[in-house]
Amino acid sequence: MAVGTVARAGRVLLVLWFLLPLVPILLWSVANQWRFPALSPQEWGLTGLRSALSAGAVDAFATSAVLGVSVAGLATPAGALAARALVLHRVHFRGAAAVVLVAPLAFPPFAVAMGLDVLILRAGIPNLIGAVLILTVVAIPYTTYIMRVGFGAYDIRFEEEARTLGASGWVVFWRVQLPLLAPAIATAGFLAFLVGWTDYIVTLLVGGGRLVSVPVLVGAFAAGSGNQPVVAALSVAAIAPPLVLLLLLWRLRGRRAP
Repeated sequence: MAVGTVARAGRVLLVLWFLLPLVPILLWSVANQWRFPALSPQEWGLTGLRSALSAGAVDAFATSAVLGVSVAGLATPAGALAARALVLHRVHFRGAAAVVLVAPLAFPPFAVAMGLDVLILRAGIPNLIGAVLILTVVAIPYTTYIMRVGFGAYDIRFEEEARTLGASGWVVFWRVQLPLLAPAIATAGFLAFLVGWTDYIVTLLVGGGRLVSVPVLVGAFAAGSGNQPVVAALSVAAIAPPLVLLLLLWRLRGRRAP
């Protein structure tokens, strides 16, 4: 009984730890004026939201969504294929391959972006596609790690039995692999989406100021003074999609828990 109470209290404290910093942002997003040391805004309004919309928040939101979805769509299957090869098959120089896959984490994003940006410019690749490609490279170590954990608990004998019963490769993938690996795939996709959605450095360098995402727009307004309502409104827009996806991921894993 005491252990359960402590566990519940710990979960409540953990939730509060993450949610309390969001309270000032939410208040600022609907405030026109909030002077120190007042505990609440003196004037409520949607000035920040209107300013954010007029500054191109919708286009920035769409750009961030494209980056996040594209990176997730590329990095998740790439990480799954790499993890499957490393866990379930014999791979020559397995250690070297694993090091290469996690190598992007060893270098600062600024250095990676600067190096690949030169190649992208010389190849004439559009800014958006170039940013997606670089961010996919950054995300693959995360997706590979998550999928290695998933394949570590995966029993390949289910596949072998399905093929013995005459199942095609597509049926094996759809009816065996996907259901068993769904939690790992969802987690890997979520992390890859975050890499694209929250990126600032790569988007700024590769885009050259022409590719404006939500983090880039937040950074532009945060660099000035007196823009707290706009920054808060944009920050809420930046937080909302990952939070919704996290809740969906939580529900998915909860339903599959024994």
